[in-house]
Parts: sequence; structure tokens; C-alpha cells
Amino acid sequence: MRFEEWAAEMPEAFKNDPLWSVSVYKLATYLSYLAGHDVSKLTKDARTQKVASQLYRAVGSIGANIAEGYSRQSSRDQARFYEYALGSARESRHWYYQARLVLGEDVLAHRFSLLTHIIRLLLKMIPTQRAHYIAEESAPYFADFPDIPAPP
Repeated sequence: MRFEEWAAEMPEAFKNDPLWSVSVYKLATYLSYLAGHDVSKLTKDARTQKVASQLYRAVGSIGANIAEGYSRQSSRDQARFYEYALGSARESRHWYYQARLVLGEDVLAHRFSLLTHIIRLLLKMIPTQRAHYIAEESAPYFADFPDIPAPP
């Protein structure tokens, strides 16, 4: 199912939440939907049964951490959860690679493309949150210490 079709079928409880306006959250939730189908296929092959559970956990963790981070008050906490989501996205890419023989190259290429997009968005969000947390307003600073020599 294409992203637009999937998004149109999402429950109103999701669409009415301000979190739904966060693109990376929507993409991560869509990937979870796709991963459910992928995992069903992986569990049928003895070679990838263990990969299936790892993949499903890692993919589910991306959206869950974005949601939890979005709900945090401090920018520092938000950035921390977005970093967890980033780690889960990269882990998911690893597990998808392990599943390539069963899922096929076309599915792999699509999932890699989606994960790369998610990773890039997270990489933009994290420094923004970190900068918001550590930034200080510039203030004039005046000091007159006659006993301390000026630096060379």
C-alpha cells in the first residue's frame, strides 16, 4: 500500500494529535505498517525467523521514541529520544539487510530509501533540539580588573 493510501486510512485519533504533523513520525509509523507485512514473510522462512523479531522490535522503536521525545518538555529530553529513534532506524536498516534474501531487492531498496529519509530527518532534528537547549542569549559583558594583565 502506498503512503498516501495508508495515511488516508489512519484513525482520526492519530490524525487529530499534533504529533501527526511531524513528518518523520508519519514515515516511521508507515514503516511499521510495512514491517508487519515483511515480518510475516520472514517468519515463514527458517533462515530469517530470528531476524523477524529483531526487525519488528527495531522498526517499532523508531516511531515510539519519536512519540515519546515529542511529548517531553525539555529540548534536551526530546533530543535524547530522537537519538534513540536514530539508533533504532540504523538498527532497522541492518536487520533489513539481513532479510534481503527472503524479501528481495525491490523491497530492500524501498525500505532502505524510507529508512534513509527517516535518518536524514532525525539528523536535522537532533542538533536543532540540542542547540535550543544549550543556546544562551548573548549579553553584554563589562569588566574592569586593573590588577589582571591583558592577554598578549
